Amino acid sequence: MQKIQLSPVTHRGRECFLLQFGMDAELNRAVKKLARAKWSETNKCWYLPLTDECYQQLKAAVKGMALLDTAALKKYLENKKQLSNAPVSLVKEQVSVTVERLIAWQFSKENLQALDRFVEHLKLKAYSPSTIRTYRNEFIQLLRILKRKPASELTVDELKRYMLYAMEKEGINENTAHSRLNALKFYYEQVLKKEKFFWEMPRPKKPQQLPRMFSQSEITAIINKTDNLKHKVMLMLAYSAGLRVSEVVSLKTWQIDSKRRCIHVEHAKGKKDRITPLSPVLLVMLRKYAQEYKPAPRGYLFEGQTKGTPYSNRSLQEVLTAAKQKARVIRPGSIHALRHSFATHLLEKGTDISIIQKLLGHNDIKTTLRYLHATNKDILNIISPLDNLSLET
Repeated sequence: MQKIQLSPVTHRGRECFLLQFGMDAELNRAVKKLARAKWSETNKCWYLPLTDECYQQLKAAVKGMALLDTAALKKYLENKKQLSNAPVSLVKEQVSVTVERLIAWQFSKENLQALDRFVEHLKLKAYSPSTIRTYRNEFIQLLRILKRKPASELTVDELKRYMLYAMEKEGINENTAHSRLNALKFYYEQVLKKEKFFWEMPRPKKPQQLPRMFSQSEITAIINKTDNLKHKVMLMLAYSAGLRVSEVVSLKTWQIDSKRRCIHVEHAKGKKDRITPLSPVLLVMLRKYAQEYKPAPRGYLFEGQTKGTPYSNRSLQEVLTAAKQKARVIRPGSIHALRHSFATHLLEKGTDISIIQKLLGHNDIKTTLRYLHATNKDILNIISPLDNLSLET
């Protein structure tokens, strides 16, 4: 009797399972008749959504013709259950939970426990959800390569070889390499309490990139082409106050202080609070927004689709993307580019760099000084040597 091997796989972000079996016309016809069966050109076999309903339909369809080999599927489901006990919500923006579980079914029990301990320690250390997401994802990349080999047993030389593999074979960039090293350093030195050896690990030099920003005319076009009042106010807020996308969506109504003309930003990056100016133009728009949307006095200023929940980071990024397309702005840049634009435009208007540092909430003045390289204030006064040549045009 034929045997059908069932293997977990992800397809367009959904959990599915492959049906792999030898040449058998009758069996092939039986599978093809299943309502939700699809053919995979990549794997050259049929696949079904990973649901109990589809499994039972398959079982009934091939009864008497084939036996189902569910070993890989059972292993995946067991590890999925264990992984579900971990805070998977922490990775929903960095790694698809579906993809993560499809990778994790190959992990050993010891490495799954290491992942749980890793996240638990990050939470006990009160790291931000964003940092936990990043570190967890980077640690998972190591476990994906190790599979059954215990992560706790790796030596310095093995970790060096792994980082070299990640950079040369996986093609991770310098910033990702730093994040991965930070995550591994945390696991081996903080969780396992091993001797500090990461000073031996060479770190790639980060590229000195100028912050991405928009011109004032581009920002004007972006805002003018945003018809939805809520979306318009959010974009104006990000630019006028130099807020990060997470700060915009997490803002509460009471944090807008109209009397003192300022915005109280709480629990920002690095768990720092700060005050940033409230533009009079923005205040007029906020009052108009409040009349139409009526945000709760103690709730989120910009609610998401579900009442009582904040607007999502991704949705706001999509708002900007749509506005840029309508405004025909081709310059690359996300919501964070509005924050960069805020700082650069203030600098060009003569605002002291230490004031800008305070408004942005930077710990180190060096972080703020990079905006000096982005401004064209002094460059405009420079006469190019080309202009002194007597050229025929």
